[in-house]
Amino acid sequence: MGKGSVVNALLERDQSLYYSVSAKTRAPRRGEIEDREYRFISEREFSELVERGAFLEWAEMFGHRSGTYRQPVEEMLKAGRDVLLEIDVQGARQIRERVPDAVLIFIVPPSREELERRLRARGTEDPEELRERLRVAFEEELPQQEWFDHVVENDTLERAADEVLAIIRSYRSEHEGLST
Repeated sequence: MGKGSVVNALLERDQSLYYSVSAKTRAPRRGEIEDREYRFISEREFSELVERGAFLEWAEMFGHRSGTYRQPVEEMLKAGRDVLLEIDVQGARQIRERVPDAVLIFIVPPSREELERRLRARGTEDPEELRERLRVAFEEELPQQEWFDHVVENDTLERAADEVLAIIRSYRSEHEGLST
């Protein structure tokens, strides 16, 4: 029940949202489907895309790189659609610089213990990788939440998804009166 679960709940509740499928240089995890959660590409292909400026943002985390494809996001924004990106803090900083009016929402776990329980249940990290994920989350990422526009605690999926959707809709209604 992490960020991905919140994103899936949002997409079920509001079909007008566009989810930007990121590129990843790691192998798919159990249950992940190509072009649904991510596009799984090689390190070489990722480097070529970086060189061509194909990513709106990209970052390296835990030995793998992830990036948001620029073209589909720009097309959806031009069409007036709200775009969801599931990115880390490094990517969010790049988005803040490149898309100043983007609304950044930081999804936080209710506690270290709960995050650890969720990661263990996912079963995708060995004990050392799990320790490193927890260290990064609590020492590097969570301290940066103050520069995000909103912080939402992911205590229950229903409540977190409701809160994020309310945030999105409030920005949507603010901007509806601006267009002619």
